[in-house]
Amino acid sequence: MPHPIMFDDADPLLGRLRALALAFPDAAEKVSHGRPAFFTTKVFAYYGGSVKVDGVYRQHEHSVLVLVDPEERAALLDEDRCFVPAYLGAYGWVGVDLTGDTDWDEIDELLDASYRRTAGSRRIALLDSRRSRA
Repeated sequence: MPHPIMFDDADPLLGRLRALALAFPDAAEKVSHGRPAFFTTKVFAYYGGSVKVDGVYRQHEHSVLVLVDPEERAALLDEDRCFVPAYLGAYGWVGVDLTGDTDWDEIDELLDASYRRTAGSRRIALLDSRRSRA
């Protein structure tokens, strides 16, 4: 049985995130477990997540899940807008809530960090060459 779709394709926050995520070398999008996932060989970001509170899942529909280094993750989790997502949190992922006031430069940096942890050396070299020309 497929997962239900848990996002609105016309969501402007998803549109903003999609534009950033798909700008990375070889990045593509798929729907995984009902949510948009951005990947190369491995997923580097998800749109939307949840946390389990007292046995009930609380949705964070407008959020991005990324895989960052442990020090950065710890710093992010000190902020109210960040959370340990269900399932992926045990593997080092962190969720960041997105709003109209989101600092999109910071989100791009978090996507960059997550991409670098998942994309492989050839793609990272390509990313570095693109960014050095920009």
